[in-house]
Amino acid sequence: MIVAGAAVQGAAHLAHAQGCQDAFKAVDLGTVAVLAVADGAGGRQRSALGAHIAVDAACRILAEGVPGVADTPETWTGWIAEAGARVVEGYRRAVEGVLSAVSDPSEQVDAGALAATLAAAVVRPPWVAFLAVGDCFGTVLTHEPSGPGERCHLVLPPPPPGAPETVFLSSPGAGLRLRSFVLWEPQLSGVVLATDGCAALTLDHPSVHELPPCAGPLPAEQFFCGLAATLRANGGDAADLRALLSGPGAARTGDDLTVVCALTEGG
Repeated sequence: MIVAGAAVQGAAHLAHAQGCQDAFKAVDLGTVAVLAVADGAGGRQRSALGAHIAVDAACRILAEGVPGVADTPETWTGWIAEAGARVVEGYRRAVEGVLSAVSDPSEQVDAGALAATLAAAVVRPPWVAFLAVGDCFGTVLTHEPSGPGERCHLVLPPPPPGAPETVFLSSPGAGLRLRSFVLWEPQLSGVVLATDGCAALTLDHPSVHELPPCAGPLPAEQFFCGLAATLRANGGDAADLRALLSGPGAARTGDDLTVVCALTEGG
């Protein structure tokens, strides 16, 4: 598989001399790829550190004991639910360790200072297992040899407008609000995860496709399919992805933009 990712500082963060509060990580195990993106809560004192803790915990835990291609849906579903709970707990323990190491009373903070959202995926074609806490989102690419080429599908959407307050890994009861599910797709050609700052660049309003608002956001095929074609052509060089996240379209959001993906080499 081709695995690539990039994080770009948002325009508003640049204007206010803020560092990037997103993080991503990917583990390429040959026939399996583990992907994770995290978005540190804006305005929280150490949210960038919280985002890095989140992706580290996700990739470490999700790389262990991945079910096989021939395993049942029940096996995959049970595994990702249990692993997701361990990711939340792993994040919590790591944050507690960071907080306990702060000896200066003037620097004491609570877990909320490291608040972050998370989306992660384990890709073992034709299976993908997803988990998410908060507002990051995920798209799957498929390819039918006799069809119109590669297509994209928003399978892990961001919360709709007007949804309740964002849930963070540090939120009380975060483990109970974890979303996890599996997908079996024999035509799977790629998986892309993104932080919510990418929504304006990568998702279309339903009106673009002459659909009613209730249809919800749709993945922009020009972005996702174009990205996949570019990364396959350049062997996974993330420079082109970084340039895409820094381009004119990215100016529509002031937030950081982070994408990580795994693609089958043949499309």
